[in-house]
Amino acid sequence: MEQEQLLKMVDHTLLTQTATWAEIQQICDDAILYHTASVCIPASYVKRVKEYVGDRMAVCTVIGFPNGYTTTAAKVFETKDAIANGADEIDMVVNLGWIRDGLYEQQLEEIRELKAACGNRILKVIIETCLLTEQEKICMCQVVTESGADYIKTSTGFSTAGATFDDVALFQKHVGPPVKIKAAGGISSLEDAERFAALGASRLGTSRIVKLIKKEEAHGY
Repeated sequence: MEQEQLLKMVDHTLLTQTATWAEIQQICDDAILYHTASVCIPASYVKRVKEYVGDRMAVCTVIGFPNGYTTTAAKVFETKDAIANGADEIDMVVNLGWIRDGLYEQQLEEIRELKAACGNRILKVIIETCLLTEQEKICMCQVVTESGADYIKTSTGFSTAGATFDDVALFQKHVGPPVKIKAAGGISSLEDAERFAALGASRLGTSRIVKLIKKEEAHGY
């Protein structure tokens, strides 16, 4: 895969708790320079980032992050606030306790509420694959397909593991046609990024790909 094509799939990401404005500004500059799909940053920076990048770059932020167990009302408020501040894309974390309890209808309703809050903006649903069984992952593929969300996403990058090839292959097998796949967390090489794409991912959540292309030390998300 051509480097330019791969970069267009990247949500260039910085979500560490200690992220400073200078660091956020740098990833925005890199995202614009390398024509990534978006820049994915904490909600507290959305307004400032949107003012900085304008129409040059899509701004993505995270909701219910990273644990997913805030109330639906809180997630809806976060989503509306992020959009009011200029977010173009929303990555939400599901309630993993609900999934482990088999409350799939409740989780489906929550995702639908957030999609309604997003309107025509992209909604990605993070299911944190490293904490779920294979059957739970399959059930969540069905839930996300029914919800109207745009993407199913593997990971926050803040749990016990990130994206795996097996999980992306599983998503590709079980999601419905409208749903796209985002692999995120631990994508550590260009070769791995290309393999995730070949398996069906159309977005890659990572901070490392741009660093690798810049010939910098690649570490982090």
